[in-house]
Amino acid sequence: MDMTPMVDMAFLLVTFFILTTKFRPDEPVQVVTPSSTSTITIDSGKIITITVANDGRIFFDLNNQNARKDLIERMGVTYGISFSDDEKAAFATGASIGMHMDKLKSFLDLSPEDRKNFTQPGIAVDTTMGLSNELGYWYMNAHAAAPRAPIVIKGDATTNYLPVKNVIRTLQDRKQLRFGLITSDEAEPTASKLTQ
Repeated sequence: MDMTPMVDMAFLLVTFFILTTKFRPDEPVQVVTPSSTSTITIDSGKIITITVANDGRIFFDLNNQNARKDLIERMGVTYGISFSDDEKAAFATGASIGMHMDKLKSFLDLSPEDRKNFTQPGIAVDTTMGLSNELGYWYMNAHAAAPRAPIVIKGDATTNYLPVKNVIRTLQDRKQLRFGLITSDEAEPTASKLTQ
């Protein structure tokens, strides 16, 4: 039997998967999510993700490049900042953002390696310290750029509750009452565990 067509088909499939794979950049912070028995999955289309690190820093992400370009343009209009095409491209292909808006332009001007090694301070949420609630503006502009995108909060298992509460309050203040919490998988309890 001639195996040549099968080998050709295998290489065509490998080439197809290599060319269609979308790689995400490394996230600026590693988060270990708490476990849950929930089996609900999220559509992998446009998703707004708010990440809360274990030290309370907050990061914002929208996982669609075209929507991210629209988002950075809207944030520029909101804050009166004009971004160059290179800065918009760096934002669109980058990872989650955790920068104050007054420092974002200089952050996007860094090389990709320098951006990767830069420790981002997080987005301002708590208005009691005289800071503006930038997370609210990020959410409102992301919602305008991707109106049907679901919102998920990804918090570290060891995070203090106050930063998560501030995120939830920010969403509630903007009449966003539907959002998900990202958790890692855990086996559902069995009947023998429930009786113990």
